[in-house]
Amino acid sequence: MADATRYWLMKSEPLVYSIDDLAEEKNKTTCWDGVRNYQARNFMRDDMKKGDQVLFYHSNAKPPGVAGTAKIVKESYPDFTAFDPKDKHFDPKSKQETPRWFMVDIKLVKKLKRLVSLDELRTVKSLEGMVLLQKGSRLSVQPVTKKQFETICKLSEKPAPGV
Repeated sequence: MADATRYWLMKSEPLVYSIDDLAEEKNKTTCWDGVRNYQARNFMRDDMKKGDQVLFYHSNAKPPGVAGTAKIVKESYPDFTAFDPKDKHFDPKSKQETPRWFMVDIKLVKKLKRLVSLDELRTVKSLEGMVLLQKGSRLSVQPVTKKQFETICKLSEKPAPGV
C-alpha cells in the first residue's frame, strides 16, 4: 500500500509563536489557529490528515527558515478564535453554526540541529519547484513533497554553508 502521508510547511513568526514555544507546550502540542487565508484554510480543512508531516518555518525572522518538524495530531475543526470578539482573529461573519475558519493540532517531532535558512533553500537545485521559493508566495500553510521534506531535514544535519 502506498504511503498516504502528506507533507506541509507551516509558517509562524517566532516573536508570535516559535518552535521553542511549541517545545514548551504541554505534550509539545498546540492548535494552529488564526489562519485567515482561504487557500491555507482549505489545505487545513480539506487535505491535512492525522500523521501528516510538517516543516515548522520561522517567517519574518532574521534569517527566516525551517526550524523543526511536527506532525498533524488532530484533523480540522472550527477555529474558535474567530468567534471571540476580544481575539485579534475575530471574524464577525464566522458563526459556530457555519464556521468560516478551521485549524488543526500539531505536535513537535523535533527541533532541527540548525535552522535551514531561506537563502540556503534557494541554492538547492532539487527544491526549485517548492511553493515557498516561488516569486510572490506568501501562503502560511503550503504543501511540500516528500522529497523536499526529506532534503530539508538532511540539510539540517550538515553544517551551514560557509561554516
